[in-house]
Amino acid sequence: MTKELIIVESPTKAKSIKKYVGSRYQVKASVGHIKDLPVSKLGVDVTNDFEPTYQIIKGKKKVVDDIIKAAEGTTMVYLATDPDREGEAIAWHISEEIGAMAKGGAKKSPKGKKTKVAVCRVLFHEITPKAVKAAIEKPVELDKNLYEAQQARRILDRLVGYKISPILWNKVQRGLSAGRVQSVAVRIICEREAEIRKFVPKEYWSIVTRFEGSIPPPFEAKLIEKAGKKIEISNKQEASAVLEVLRKADYSLEKITRQERKRHPVPPFTTSKLQQEAARKLGFSAKKTMLLAQQLYEGIDLGDGPVGLITYMRTDSVRVSNEAIAWAREYVTEKYGKETLPDQPNFYKNKRGAQDAHEAIRPTGIGHSPEDVKEYLDKDQLRLFDLIWKRFIASQMNSAVYDQTIFDVRALSGGKNEFLLRASGQVMKFAGFMSVYMEGIDEEAEKDEEENPALPLLNEGEKLKLSKIDPNQHFTQPPPRFTEASLVKELEEQGIGRPSTYASIMSTIQDKEYVKKDQGRFFPTKLGEMVNELLVANFPEILDVKFTAQMEEELDDVEEGRRKWTDALQDFYKPFSTTLKRAEKEMVNLKKQTIDTEFKCDKCGQKMVIKWGRHGEFLACSGYPACKTTREFSRGTNGEIVLKKIETTTEVCEKCGAPMTIKRGRFGKFLACTKYPECKSTKAIGIGVKCPLCGKDVISRRGRGGRSFYGCSGYPDCKFISWYKPINEKCPKCGAEFLVEKFSKKEGVRVTCSNKECEFKK
Repeated sequence: MTKELIIVESPTKAKSIKKYVGSRYQVKASVGHIKDLPVSKLGVDVTNDFEPTYQIIKGKKKVVDDIIKAAEGTTMVYLATDPDREGEAIAWHISEEIGAMAKGGAKKSPKGKKTKVAVCRVLFHEITPKAVKAAIEKPVELDKNLYEAQQARRILDRLVGYKISPILWNKVQRGLSAGRVQSVAVRIICEREAEIRKFVPKEYWSIVTRFEGSIPPPFEAKLIEKAGKKIEISNKQEASAVLEVLRKADYSLEKITRQERKRHPVPPFTTSKLQQEAARKLGFSAKKTMLLAQQLYEGIDLGDGPVGLITYMRTDSVRVSNEAIAWAREYVTEKYGKETLPDQPNFYKNKRGAQDAHEAIRPTGIGHSPEDVKEYLDKDQLRLFDLIWKRFIASQMNSAVYDQTIFDVRALSGGKNEFLLRASGQVMKFAGFMSVYMEGIDEEAEKDEEENPALPLLNEGEKLKLSKIDPNQHFTQPPPRFTEASLVKELEEQGIGRPSTYASIMSTIQDKEYVKKDQGRFFPTKLGEMVNELLVANFPEILDVKFTAQMEEELDDVEEGRRKWTDALQDFYKPFSTTLKRAEKEMVNLKKQTIDTEFKCDKCGQKMVIKWGRHGEFLACSGYPACKTTREFSRGTNGEIVLKKIETTTEVCEKCGAPMTIKRGRFGKFLACTKYPECKSTKAIGIGVKCPLCGKDVISRRGRGGRSFYGCSGYPDCKFISWYKPINEKCPKCGAEFLVEKFSKKEGVRVTCSNKECEFKK
């Protein structure tokens, strides 16, 4: 019997589906894209309706040959790549390759009858037996609009990248690149940094009081009004004047407001919300979140074979199937009680412009709770699955209910009652969905004012005793630097990119060294700021947030069949080509630009000039290339040049015996030979701790993903590493050779023992 062929992207997905479809089918994996534009040239004919030239990706020929060979032996091919633009494009390219194979004419079966290969599209929104079989029973045609929208995006990105990048190579340095979406993300980060630099903090004061009523407990109230208007206290003198009045005042409880408040559950995850919550609650990067979600979607081996645990993880919809709502309601009733279940299911509205191609991200069924599958998942897979599970279950539960009480306290002084203070307290009556899940907030998000847990049962009009009054000085804060969560949120709100692209945006801008991440926050590098400045000046439209969002909408129009993909590209390319020509002539050439200074070269006496390098401005001898002396400098408050001191050390170069000096590179300080460039020997700086395995210095290092860690300077002979900074101090409890320094938002910096089994902490 001829087996029918199913083609998916991932070997893991292939393994999961093979388990469900049985011996009638063979399942092959394309391992992602099989064709793309060429690497070494543009690959787009801009004079012929943007005709692309695709080629088999290097290393994929064997995969393609294997797929074609399998297709030759069957009459039906099901293209089951991911149900999105990328997946549709992969399916289209596979179909073309199979079609190219079939163009030679119909084939003869063993009995002499002519046969031909039929190709159809199937969409797996979840990898479960029921969903897979249902999709195969209802195949569809390839969606031309969908793969043409993806093709338009790919060509658009290629035009921007391959046309602008060479200009940057000529004007700044080789290896730089520009990207239609990534460059806008860098601009957003640079503009936030500029806001922070020019921010001038303003002083303000708040006054918090403590009162006692006729019955305990005492409670706190905050001064909010003066003469019926919101009070603003801008300095210590103003605060002292207010305090003088308040200390002499009499107080009465003017008004009591009691009301019931509700907090409603949030919808199940979209892609962007999952990335934001995983960053806030789990500390995951967008890239890591999507990698783990892909694994959960494609299938986890639960002992008797792989099972997909979540629905497709690239979605902008909060819609959920009726079947999933039904089992969620059943689970809520059994696990948390009937009172936690609303009379009717909770439904949520998609935000305006959502494509709604797939359901929200949710678990695939009631039979695989985090508790049931935890032994089959690694630590991070379990944490992410638990987050998705709880969010979905909570979305079908009742609202939380609070009893809130507000006291308005009037200050009476000298016959005047111009000051009003307010206290609020709340007590939870019914936890509802919050017993399962509560959405996290960014550090920079506005927080509710501090509340008393509960206010005493007092009566309106009764007199109050002032027991304490605290004036508090504050300063306004600059806007915070972006975290991964807040940058994803910003990109989504501005319409930049799409949820499926956020992870690659984050990775690209760091890999290109345009931004760096320190303590979870994005900082632009000198290189990033300079490139951004040049691009904004010379390509204002391409770097415009609104323009980029508009292009995303046009790609959506192509996907919906409202616009031809070639028209969208034509409208973009005409003004873009004009801008390119102007930029080639007018963009500042930093390679050739030098600025004279008064400083003289220490080695040859010629004047030093300011040049631009990968890590920003530096001083170089004007006698280059005969003299290659360079010096680092910084700029003072008025822009004046301040030479950085050459930091001498007692270290000696192992190659030539010359003294070594401290220099700063992309990953911080390091030791370099003073005879550079004749001797280019370098050495990492130790942190003052000896390796517990071999006794050599422990140094700070950085991994491929950019994350800092600490390792032995004897690597690769010694492979000791620590994710936390070692401290040269023995553990007083167990005697371990060193302690480690950890940081958490909740506890701040804390020191613990390097021995995981020891509980020492300070």
